[in-house]
Amino acid sequence: MSTPTVPSVLFVCVHNAGRSQMGAAFLTHLGGDRVQVRSAGSAPAATVNPAVVEAMAEAGIDISAESPKVLTVEAVRSSDVVITMGCGDACPYFPGKRYLDWTLTDPAGQGVAAVRPIRDEIERRVRGLLAELGIPVSA
Repeated sequence: MSTPTVPSVLFVCVHNAGRSQMGAAFLTHLGGDRVQVRSAGSAPAATVNPAVVEAMAEAGIDISAESPKVLTVEAVRSSDVVITMGCGDACPYFPGKRYLDWTLTDPAGQGVAAVRPIRDEIERRVRGLLAELGIPVSA
């Protein structure tokens, strides 16, 4: 008996320290084990943005242990949906993948007050993506 496959989503931004981390965290939190989630950056930062960690904690999601990861061709190849958030042409393209470009303000250098509306917009879009994928929200 084969195991049913779950969709795989990759969030990509330049530093993998803000937007893509929030997207991945919301999708993991809301989609549970019904979706495989990755995030990466074309030029990863050393750490996740502290204001992003704080804003996500306010939403009840702890990303303090996360670290930015480098974007690899394999991560793109093995994903069904690739959501770019400002990585531009650095993201490899493979036919047959679904690409979404979410234009969002970069939280780099911003305080938590400026990150909150970005966080809330990412959550709204993640909830919409889950609905499109037919995946019920866990939380």
